[in-house]
Amino acid sequence: MKAVFPSPIYQSGVEYFEIDDCGPQFKALKEGKIELHALSKGHYPGKRMNSNILPGLTTLGFWNCSRSQDWGLDSHRNEGLEIVFLETGGMGFEVDGRGYRLQSGNLTITRPWQLHKLGDPHIGRGRLFWLILDVGVRRPNQEWVWPEWVVLSKKDLAELTRKLRQGEQSVWQANPRMREVFRELGECVLRWNEPRMGSRLAVAANRLLVELLDVLAEQQLEESLSLVTRRRTVELFLNDLVVNPLSSAEPWTLDGMARQCGMGVTAMAKYCRELENIGPMAFLNQCRLDHAARALRDKPRLSVTEIAMNVGFNSSQYFATLFRKRYKTTPMKYRGSVSGKGDG
Repeated sequence: MKAVFPSPIYQSGVEYFEIDDCGPQFKALKEGKIELHALSKGHYPGKRMNSNILPGLTTLGFWNCSRSQDWGLDSHRNEGLEIVFLETGGMGFEVDGRGYRLQSGNLTITRPWQLHKLGDPHIGRGRLFWLILDVGVRRPNQEWVWPEWVVLSKKDLAELTRKLRQGEQSVWQANPRMREVFRELGECVLRWNEPRMGSRLAVAANRLLVELLDVLAEQQLEESLSLVTRRRTVELFLNDLVVNPLSSAEPWTLDGMARQCGMGVTAMAKYCRELENIGPMAFLNQCRLDHAARALRDKPRLSVTEIAMNVGFNSSQYFATLFRKRYKTTPMKYRGSVSGKGDG
């Protein structure tokens, strides 16, 4: 079965936000701050790979930083399963708002819907490998479709898929064999123009998946079916409305929200009420009002009407009505009451 790669859940109208644009990496490479070797399809840095070679493998490579850096990767999502291995050094890592301090030998796994970043705020010294493989999902409840060149047995591939879908742990300890495989992948990148490198890369990538399964089986403490349900997809969508003003400002309809989550209106409304005890459109308005309240405090140069439009309301009067109902005061009086106050 040929994989069909869906649109990312993090599409916002004509904009695609929070996708890794690799800008800091490109800049650091251009300025000679890091040594980087990679193979890539699309916008990722590195030597171009023919799209027909190992379909689904979007990028792999490694960078080496021998001195302190003044840059880090912004929060982003990847259009695929990302596996990262820190061979030497140490650096900060954050996924879904939870921070970690990566050390030599650590392995990270991030699914396409997980917001993550590397650096706190700057990356540290170290040699870091990565591989991103698109398995045809953007949301937790979608079925994974592995590329045909993945040759794990049906049983092993099903177990690997289940553990990746039903586990939420992001940081692991690589085993010695996995270290060897990442070095082999690095050699494939360095020697890409030599004969039979595509075959060698396919063998190494399959070995990586086998070793990954061993690591998950040995270290995974808990699996949860709740992480792959349609309810989980709605939960992620609603969380995005809470934290992302661009997302909540979109001209959402109930139909549009349901389509974005890959389900019907009835199911969408049901899960929203289970999660938030409120309907989707009412929840959306609450998120917009919260973003507006922060803007009234933090952006004194913007008028109330501008803020209302920026957060997604089409009418300043409707915005003022909802705002007064929520905060028991008018937007202007609210702005006056919080003027000069900090977050506390």
